[in-house]
Amino acid sequence: MSDNINRERRRFFGSAAMTLAAAQLSLSATALAETAKPAKSAVTIKPGANTAFASLKQIDAGLLNVGYAEAGPADGPPVILLHGWPYDIYSFVDVAPLLAAAGHRVIIPYLRGYGSTRLLSDATMRNGQPAAIATDVIELMDALKIEKATLAGFDWGARTANIVAALWPERVKAMVSVSGYLIGSQQAGKMPLPPKAELQWWYQFYFATERGREGYDKYRRDFSRLIWQLASPQWHFDDATFERSAAAFDNPDHVAIVIHNYRWRLGLAEGEAKYDAYEARLAQAPVIIVPTITMEGDANGAPHPQPSAYAAKFSGRYAHRTIKGGIGHNLPQEAPKAFADAILDVATAS
Repeated sequence: MSDNINRERRRFFGSAAMTLAAAQLSLSATALAETAKPAKSAVTIKPGANTAFASLKQIDAGLLNVGYAEAGPADGPPVILLHGWPYDIYSFVDVAPLLAAAGHRVIIPYLRGYGSTRLLSDATMRNGQPAAIATDVIELMDALKIEKATLAGFDWGARTANIVAALWPERVKAMVSVSGYLIGSQQAGKMPLPPKAELQWWYQFYFATERGREGYDKYRRDFSRLIWQLASPQWHFDDATFERSAAAFDNPDHVAIVIHNYRWRLGLAEGEAKYDAYEARLAQAPVIIVPTITMEGDANGAPHPQPSAYAAKFSGRYAHRTIKGGIGHNLPQEAPKAFADAILDVATAS
């Protein structure tokens, strides 16, 4: 795509809250294109304006007892927001009110190994492989009796949304994915990268060692704060913001699941056979057919592909938005309005 096209797409700001109905999108086979300038949302929000969720719940779903935040009307169109590492549900604390005000039922689960989510059995493998985490989302939807939802996420959450959309497209109305297409495989993880790119993955190699596992366990708060700073170099979060999320890393399974995730990617740890068929399909890098908006912050310091590298992996209605203003890896928390607008636009147009 040319820079001019990208600039035009970034001018598109979806309506939110009560003015949502004013936005109209014309959908082609490959893009979400603007046909009329939408009205701006009547709801504005300053990042960090909210510090808590009104409702925190627990539910048994598959292998887990899942902790999750919920907002909005119970009968509203469902949206599931998925966080990454090392983050938690508070990445969406300012996004949820915007979606709820627009009439959506918002579900924000702690992924396995985070917050109040617990594996139900001590005998269950502390498995962090991507297919297992994606299966958790399907089982949560089943437990909540949600047949179909819009999924949105970043980091592990974006990868999880991608996998669910690829394997179970009938369960996904639409998707917002920060950093685009993130489906990988163990085979792909074995491919060497140029040295500069390998340097960005320093923590993955650290986690491959026993020293790295022990170091992350001992210094998980210091480690996570460092990742936040490197991944979002222009995000000036305060101690209170960090501590709200850091509490989620005290989960007793957190370290085991994080370490397994990164070792699995490098082929240094085995997964579970019950996910082999899923992983085989994902290793083919399947095209995603559900309507999608991909997003990127202009100051993302974490490893991420360029939009041009993954645009062809979305065969349905598709658009990309680059969010300016020093926005880093934790895009929903750094730019909640832009993230919520993308969800409202893609969900309404689908």
